[in-house]
Amino acid sequence: MADNKAALASGAAPAGEAARRRNVPTTSGALTQQPELDEKKIHAKKKGSSLLDTLDQWEFLIAPIIFTALALFTRLYKIGLSPIVTWDEAHFGKFGSHYIKRELFFDVHPPLGKILVGLSGVLAGYNGSFEFKSGETYPEELDYTFMRAFNAFWGILCVPLAYWTAKELNLKRPAVWLVTLMVLCENSYTTISRFILLDSMLLFGTVATVFCWSKFHRQQRDSFEPEWFFWLFMTGLSLGFVCSIKLVGLFVTALVGIYTIEDLWHKFGNTKMPAVELAAHVSARIFGLIAIPFLVYLLSFALHFAILTRSGPGDAQMSSLFQANLEGSEIGRNSPLEVAIGSKVTLKNMGYGGGLLHSHVQTFPEGSTQQQVTCYHHKDANNEWWFYPNRGDADYDPEADPRFIGHGDTIRLIHSQTGRNLHTHDISAPVTKSQKEVSCYGNLTVGDDKDHWQVEVVKDVASRDRSKIRTLTTAFRLRNPVMGCYLRAANVNLPQWGFKQIEVTCDKSNNPRDAFTHWNVEMHNNEKLPPADPGKYKSPFFHDFIHLNVAMMTSNNALVPDPDKQDDLASQWWQWPILNVGLRMCGWDDKIVKYFLLGNPFVYWVSTASLGAVGLVTFWYILRWQRGFKDLSQDDIDQIHYSGLYPVLGWFLHYLPFVIMARVTYVHHYYPALYFAILTLGFLVDWTLRTQKKSIAYPAYGVLYSIIIGLYIFFIPICWGMTGSNQQYKYMKWSDSWRISD
Repeated sequence: MADNKAALASGAAPAGEAARRRNVPTTSGALTQQPELDEKKIHAKKKGSSLLDTLDQWEFLIAPIIFTALALFTRLYKIGLSPIVTWDEAHFGKFGSHYIKRELFFDVHPPLGKILVGLSGVLAGYNGSFEFKSGETYPEELDYTFMRAFNAFWGILCVPLAYWTAKELNLKRPAVWLVTLMVLCENSYTTISRFILLDSMLLFGTVATVFCWSKFHRQQRDSFEPEWFFWLFMTGLSLGFVCSIKLVGLFVTALVGIYTIEDLWHKFGNTKMPAVELAAHVSARIFGLIAIPFLVYLLSFALHFAILTRSGPGDAQMSSLFQANLEGSEIGRNSPLEVAIGSKVTLKNMGYGGGLLHSHVQTFPEGSTQQQVTCYHHKDANNEWWFYPNRGDADYDPEADPRFIGHGDTIRLIHSQTGRNLHTHDISAPVTKSQKEVSCYGNLTVGDDKDHWQVEVVKDVASRDRSKIRTLTTAFRLRNPVMGCYLRAANVNLPQWGFKQIEVTCDKSNNPRDAFTHWNVEMHNNEKLPPADPGKYKSPFFHDFIHLNVAMMTSNNALVPDPDKQDDLASQWWQWPILNVGLRMCGWDDKIVKYFLLGNPFVYWVSTASLGAVGLVTFWYILRWQRGFKDLSQDDIDQIHYSGLYPVLGWFLHYLPFVIMARVTYVHHYYPALYFAILTLGFLVDWTLRTQKKSIAYPAYGVLYSIIIGLYIFFIPICWGMTGSNQQYKYMKWSDSWRISD
């Protein structure tokens, strides 16, 4: 009886009732006959259903494999077609050569990406001898194809990572495919990955960080579990990697930082959480998201210094003590130890990023209009100065025994090339108006007391004796007794008339700890003094680390547009999201393979529009919430928050700095921001179609897939290389600003 009731409840008839019904005649008197079942159709249906179920079950593995295989093809096909040094391969290939030859060089970016470029050269069997001059043909012995493929590897990895990130952001499967397809079929991503550049590594670091962050976020309900710790560690590792490629990585670091602050704020508001547990959350994040990235960043510079042990073109950016310990460096070699009147020297500013005291025949366009004095990082004869007695020292005899210079002595510094005195006066400095201008003026006989400088020894790493200035080891200040100010160089760049060199001033504020007023003797020549070797003293690692980072940031800030020069490759921030401009990566001669850096128009335009659309959607729900409507569950709110608003925030963090900064900019600076726009578009499409019927959603996705793939194939020649006359590619010039066929 109970079985019968259960059967009725489920909509099925009891067994006996069913048996009686089979023999009941119809009103026509004919018996009801059961249709014969086609066993072949049944088996075919089961087989098809089983296949679909299998594909559905294993989609998480099959889909990324297919997408990765397509990425391998699109990024590697014809990658060695152009045998010439293309665009910034001239820079980063050359940096890789320096690593192979172990020669010190300087660049505005952190070292890890260039170390990897050098590694690709080692794996390719390259000896570092090629100069990587722009437009020059690669020699036969250099396997540039392998080096490009090594670089493309990082761009390939972005595709499966985009797939897994979209899944972790809780997008439906069609939207996951859409996001992955947009990364795969983004023409600019394809092109930039095919050359010896840092951009694919930077993009990989950004994509990897977002993926690890999304995995960590999904583990919030399982705090302090092994998987939670793993993804916290991986997020920190990714942050360290991306920041060690380019400092643009600080933008995605800021995104993770904002998320962490919000997360800890919510935990702080949870009064049920014990204080010990809250402290553990804070400590874990300090270690995972601050300590680990910093250690990775620090390690990249430790490798940089460990590899580059020979003197090279970047010597002058480092401290004198650091240079003295390089193989082949002339710094400190056979130089006299103590400095005397009549010594010819170069003076190094000891502030972080400091250069060599320098002058040249050009004059200040305003102020005194006297000969310019600057700080300069490159070594030439204009950095040389003579220590000379002050004008009141009438008893000086250059043929007598050397008179050593020490603390409290007043001297003159005479520029070796022009014979003019280092001088200051009551005229404002050209840039830092609160300080006094420093110039070169007069000669051995013409001048005044403002040519005098009093030596104040600050410290000496080799001795406590202040009676003598020693080469390399003594830090001293130069005070002008008449003006009461100190010679200073603080990484402020002069305008173009000063060749963007560092401004030198005289500062009246007496701060003995101000390293920008500290100087040391770097090169020292004096035939009357015996040679010595003070290069046995080592420069501390952290000092070198900070010194190089300050120099990097100072040089990066100096990369401002030159109004006197036209840069056809540069572009402005407003042009990027609307794809107003592309970039020619090489010459446009018919005889060479040409590459044009341009994105997929649909991906660019629609992803840019989605940024505003997500904002409007959020504003709409806020208005309805204020009116008392309960449209969204907590899961829906979290979905908008983390899968919609955080990608928008990531876009702003990667885009707005380029709006503000004054440095020269190019289209590839937008590529990390573009990834967040792609994630935003994926969320918007998913949010719009996830509640729709399959008959509406699937065709919509099909149209989106078709447009993205179609346009990618349409513009694929700009990625794989355009051969012959550029006029045959005129069909791709949709905008007059796209210089494809000009």
